[in-house]
Amino acid sequence: RHLRLVVLDAVERVEVSVRTELTYALAHEQGPFGYLQANNLPNLPPDKHREFLDQLARECANSREHFMAHFYNRYGDEHEYPPYWMVTELMTFGMLLTLYRGSPRDIKKRIARRFGVADPVFESWLRALNGVRNICAHHGRLWNRELGYKPLIPKRDRRWHDPVEVTGKRVFGILTILKFLLDEIAPQSRWPQRLQELLDQYRDVPTESMGFADAWQRCPIWRSKN
Repeated sequence: RHLRLVVLDAVERVEVSVRTELTYALAHEQGPFGYLQANNLPNLPPDKHREFLDQLARECANSREHFMAHFYNRYGDEHEYPPYWMVTELMTFGMLLTLYRGSPRDIKKRIARRFGVADPVFESWLRALNGVRNICAHHGRLWNRELGYKPLIPKRDRRWHDPVEVTGKRVFGILTILKFLLDEIAPQSRWPQRLQELLDQYRDVPTESMGFADAWQRCPIWRSKN
């Protein structure tokens, strides 16, 4: 349970950062209601775009947010859907992932670069984190689980391979991805220390079943101090 909470905390920080970057990039390029046009999300097939808008309509209808009530009271006659900066606040991580995957390639590349990796790697990370978030939210077992979707590991970045080989098979890969992303977006975060304290507290739990390699602390990503 404690591991789920620690992981969920980091995933939610990443989610907030991705939401901010994606909202700014898309609204800046496409205008406040750009997502309504299927051609603005060229990597989303038309039927998936329609499904996406239908899902958004349900989220908007069910929202209890004051800013949504204010928007519809003031602009409801003119707009069925709210602007980017509002609508992304209502999106689940899964919907945010759909929005990212559907975005123009140049925007995806720019956002991925902001997080220090290439777009295909970053998209696979978001997909894996969405799966892990769902496991945590539904109180599923995480510590000794083999992941259903395995995130890509950067091939040419030696930090992921030498002296410790990081793989995407188990939770250690996810923890390393979260450490890498938090170093980019919240370098002062105490999250790595909290994780270490948790591992120290449960020394009887075999870390090998979580995918931890021998001497994993020697991995350059874990050695970088926040």
